[in-house]
Amino acid sequence: MQKVESFKLDHTKVKAPYIRKCCILDGLNGDKVNKFDLRFLQPNVEAFGTAAIHGLEHLLATYLRETLDNIIDLSPMGCRTGFYLILWGDVDAKTVKEGLEKALEMVLNSTEMPAATEIECGNYKDLSLFGAKEYVKNALKKGFSLNIYGE
Repeated sequence: MQKVESFKLDHTKVKAPYIRKCCILDGLNGDKVNKFDLRFLQPNVEAFGTAAIHGLEHLLATYLRETLDNIIDLSPMGCRTGFYLILWGDVDAKTVKEGLEKALEMVLNSTEMPAATEIECGNYKDLSLFGAKEYVKNALKKGFSLNIYGE
C-alpha cells in the first residue's frame, strides 16, 4: 500500500500557521495540478470547531476565487487543522499566501455566511461566521509562514 503524501509529513515538527506546496501532479494531457496545505492550527494541539471550519470553508470557497485564479477545490482537512487547496497550473506558495491573506481579510469584513440555506448546503445549521472570524484573526495575528518548521 502506497502511503498518502500528507501522511508522510511529520506532524510533530511543523509549526502552524503555514502554507505548504504538497505536490504538482502532471495530468494525462500535460496539465499541471497543484495541491497546497493551508494549515491554520497546530496539529495534535488545536482543532477547529465544526461550525467554524464549515463556515470558513464556505467563506474561503467564495473569497479565494476572487483572489486566486484556477481553483479546482478547497477542502477541510479531516483533522480540522486546516484546508487543502487544489489549483490548475504551476503556482508558487507565495502567490497562494498573498491570495489567502486577502481572502481572509474579506472574511473579517463579512456580514453574512455564503450558501447558508437548506437548499445550498447539506448541513446549513452547523455554520458559524463568528467562529470562522475568530480563527482567522488568530491565524493572521500569528502570520502564515512559507516554512513549515517555523525557522
